[in-house]
Order: sequence, then C-alpha cells, then structure tokens
Amino acid sequence: MGTLWAPQSPGPPEKPRPALHMGLGYLHTERFRAALEAGRSGAARRPPNTTPVRRVPPPSSSGMRSKPSPQLSAAAADMSSFEVSLQQLNDLLTDDGGFYSWPTKHFHEVYPRIYVGNAFVAMNVMRLKRLGVTHILNAAEGNSFMHVNTNAEFYAGTGVLYKGIPASDTDHFDISVYFEEAADFIGKALAYKNGKGKVYVHCREGYSRSPTLVIAYLMLRQDMDVHAAVATVRRKREIGPNDGFLRQLCLLNQRLAAEGKSSSE
Repeated sequence: MGTLWAPQSPGPPEKPRPALHMGLGYLHTERFRAALEAGRSGAARRPPNTTPVRRVPPPSSSGMRSKPSPQLSAAAADMSSFEVSLQQLNDLLTDDGGFYSWPTKHFHEVYPRIYVGNAFVAMNVMRLKRLGVTHILNAAEGNSFMHVNTNAEFYAGTGVLYKGIPASDTDHFDISVYFEEAADFIGKALAYKNGKGKVYVHCREGYSRSPTLVIAYLMLRQDMDVHAAVATVRRKREIGPNDGFLRQLCLLNQRLAAEGKSSSE
C-alpha cells in the first residue's frame, strides 16, 4: 500500500500528529480507498455521470485532481439539475488550477467569530482560550480512529461550552439530521454575552464534517444558498466535504428555495 503520511503542523513548531493515526482513520472511508488506487495510476479520469473521486495529497502535493475534460463537461449538461449542482459544488472546492488542497493551517476563521479547524487545536484548551473561543462544536464525537474522543467533561472548568455530534466521514452517513441542532448551537454561541461569543467547529482534520455543518448554518441562519455558503467557507479554508455531504447540502438548498428562505446574495 505504500507509506502512510500525515499533514505536518504548519506555523510554529507544535507536537506533530502521528502518521498512522491519521492514515488509519481515512482508510475506513470509501473515498480514501478509491484515492489510493487512483494515486497508483496517476490522475484518475472519471466516467460521465459520476462525481469525481478526490485524491488526498501529501503536504508537498499541489492538489488532488484536475477539472473535468470538455467531454465530461458536455456530459454534465445532460445531468439532472441536482447532479449539475453537485458538480458545481465540487468545482467551487478546487483552486484556480482545478485542484483540491489540504488545509494549510490548523484552523481558519471562515465567518466572523466562526472557526473551522482540526482536533489538534480543539484539544489544546490554552490555545482556545487565547483565541477567545467560548463554544466548541465537535462534529466527530466518538472513540474510533475516525472520531475525536472529547465531551463536555473534557472542557469542565474551562468556561468553554461543548456540543458533540457523532458524524462519520462517509458518503452514506446522514449528517443532515444534525443540521438544525448544529445551526442552533452556532447561533447561540455567536449571541453569547451580547454577541461576543466565538465558536470552534471541528472534526478530525477540519476538512469534511465540520465545514459541512458550518455551510448548513450559513444556509439556515444567514440566508445563503448552497453555492454562496460553500464559496464563503472555501475562500477562507481549504475544505473537501465528501459527495454524500454535498448531496445533502443540495437537498437542503432545494428545500430552502422551495420555502423561499435562501438567497444567493
């Protein structure tokens, strides 16, 4: 299978995360297994009417895949509006060269007073306090390789309020059942102490589960459509929600549009 790798800690020297710890977690996802096969054969070309298989790059890599060929773009024109929307979201997640990127920092402020990041910072209470974080939303609560084993007791006595959501980073996991309660928690965090609260939303890597919940918050509470919400977060942080999560955001977008509650402005 080759050597497993882990993203190195950017910025000032900090305790690195073990390569095996990160790698085994992602070996449990269908996408990472497919990415390993794609990595062996170079850039993978996807067939028409399918969503792209993303490659998870090592830190030295510039990205994961190139944009679809003209033939694939033409095929996309024949898709349903739902599938075209999914493809458009994947395009929003790439850089100008058409590649996905791994996060360059442990965390980013993706919206005023909303931080998206990884477990490394989430478990560093002193750093959270320096950031002024008042609330923690763990989008990967649990004790498996793919989860972050914290809870309210972990932050007891720190003044940081905690909420955990046991999401798994797989295409078939229904994260949409947590959209409303996550949005409520983020909203309450921002309103804390007369609008001075700050919330740190995290999963293992701050790449798929946690940005998905923040995107849903922007759609549900800030009246953004799915394209605007994804673009807002992606402008601040390199993210890559799996296609199952993107489909669920598309469905949320359809529901909000039907209810007249979303706006692209």
